[in-house]
Parts: sequence; structure tokens; C-alpha cells
Amino acid sequence: MAGGEELKKLKKVNILITGPPRSGKSTLIEKLIEELIQRGFNVGGIFTPEVREKSRRIGFKIIDLATGKWEWMAHVSISSHYRVSKYGVDLTAIENIGAKAILYAIDNTDLIIIDEIGKMELFSETFQEVVRKAFNSNKPVIGTIGLKLHHPFANEVKRRKDITIMFLTREKWEETYNQIKDMIFQ
Repeated sequence: MAGGEELKKLKKVNILITGPPRSGKSTLIEKLIEELIQRGFNVGGIFTPEVREKSRRIGFKIIDLATGKWEWMAHVSISSHYRVSKYGVDLTAIENIGAKAILYAIDNTDLIIIDEIGKMELFSETFQEVVRKAFNSNKPVIGTIGLKLHHPFANEVKRRKDITIMFLTREKWEETYNQIKDMIFQ
């Protein structure tokens, strides 16, 4: 290409990363996002980091990767009919930030990130619909899913023939990261 530009091509893959808590799933997603952006790719979707206060986890944000907009997806102080452990879950945040970010990514980015498909997110049928739409799109999708997540939608996703499930451990973190890169870059 003119000007020595790198050929910008990604393979259409659907990859879900799973593993035990603290195995590095979110860290792997963060590093992958950084590398994709450095290579000139436009990344969209969601990231759901935990938030700690004085070493105590108080909740989870849901962040639109394309805009940086975020809301509390779950927090110890949220009063909600939807609960996971000590956290009240804000369905509106999941739909207004999460679902909209994934829909935007389907139409406007090179790759879709879905961190994560978990108990909190799956309270929303809208979220489930847009995740299904992302996997059915022509864009590569990289996501995380809870190891012991038992939910009809999670089971459906795990059974899809077009999804590769990568099991992550701390010991195999670098190896798994490199395997995923090899799978997405042409």
C-alpha cells in the first residue's frame, strides 16, 4: 500500500475467553485492545471493570469503548430487583451503555469487544439479543464469559459451532494471548 501502511485485515472469528476468577481475562482483553488500537484498528463494544475502594470491591462499571461513556452496572449502593451477591444491578445501564455500544460496534468498528457475558448482563434480554447479533455479524468478536455461568443464553452461546472458547489460566496467559492474536490477525 502507498505510504507503507500496514494492510488492515482481521479474520472473522468469535472467541470467548473463560477461566477461573483472577486468571487474567480482563487484563488480556485490555492488552488486546491496546495492541489493536496501536495497529490502527477501530475497536468498539464494552468493558466492565470492577471498582475497588480501600481494597474492597464496591461495584462494576460498564464502559462504551468507542465513546468512553460509562455508568455503574452494579454497585453495593444500588437498590434493584436484580441482584448478584451484594450488588444491585442497573438494567438501564446495561441497555443504554452496553447494548447500544455493541450495536454501534457492529456497524462502525473493525472488532467488537464484549467483556463480559455474565450473570449481571444476562438479566437483560436486550443485551442477549445484541450479543447474538454481534456473533452473527461479519465482524470479529472477542469476549469473556464466566467459567461456571449456567444460564440458557450462555449455554446457547457456548454451543455455537462458530465460537472458539479459550480456557485461560495464569500459567498459560501469554500463550493464550498469542494464540488469540494469531487467530484474529491476517
